[in-house]
Amino acid sequence: MSYQTLVTPEQLAAHIDDPQWVVFDCRFTLTDLEAGHRSYLKEHIKGSHYADLEKDLSSPVTPGSGRHPLPDPQQLAEKLSAWGVGKHSQVVVYDDSFGAIACRLWWLLRWLGHRDVAFLDGGLPRWTREGYGLSSSASDSNPARFEPRVDDTLWVTSQFVEQLSQSEQGILIDARAEERFSGEREPLDKVAGHVPGAINIPYDDNLAFNGQLLEAEELREVYAVATDPKAAQDVVHMCGSGVTACHNILAMELAGLKGSKLYVGSWSEWITDKRRSIISPTTSSPG
Repeated sequence: MSYQTLVTPEQLAAHIDDPQWVVFDCRFTLTDLEAGHRSYLKEHIKGSHYADLEKDLSSPVTPGSGRHPLPDPQQLAEKLSAWGVGKHSQVVVYDDSFGAIACRLWWLLRWLGHRDVAFLDGGLPRWTREGYGLSSSASDSNPARFEPRVDDTLWVTSQFVEQLSQSEQGILIDARAEERFSGEREPLDKVAGHVPGAINIPYDDNLAFNGQLLEAEELREVYAVATDPKAAQDVVHMCGSGVTACHNILAMELAGLKGSKLYVGSWSEWITDKRRSIISPTTSSPG
């Protein structure tokens, strides 16, 4: 049996020594870039490998790009091979922020054509809360051969979003917190606000009080704006830099609303061109 959205701690624990299961620790803090790796070195789920958001799951920032451009697919494929991910691997990703970071790797693997990847529902907090142990030992790798089958239909460009914003021939969902979406507060990017026509569904709206993903029926209510399969395919997700938006894509998949796309550059790319319109507390004209 393969898993393509979620796994529970119990399911992962049952396969913790299974060589076909490859686990990734994706802990990361935007305000302390080495904190996640330090935490991993201290303790992690047995056998897991550390995947760094900026070093592994993104490529360097370039003029006109967002803060987390897509990684080079061949370079990421080589890393996945070294970590032991092959054609038949079941991949599991986790973090300590309820999927905010780990879902980026979940999406990237799908982009590279690997569908058997799932998020550990509830993340590391649930794993430890349910009594499963951690390890400080180095994780062994059994090198495999990962052959990427890149699917660039899963993401869109700023030009596509400009057309969507002007034509209203689709739905643009922004996963950032409400105060960032409104422009009242912007701790990360130089310009505050949102893309005209965007709808705000913060990624943590996907979560129950215990930090686990809501049930499918509840998620369909969250995404009521796209409750039929055709509408789901017209949805584009964004956030600050193409990371937490992946959480919303996972949530829609769980809700049975398949086929939505990622605006990789997201807000941090949108604002690199001052000709693009923004909505903020101070202006609704071109930024």
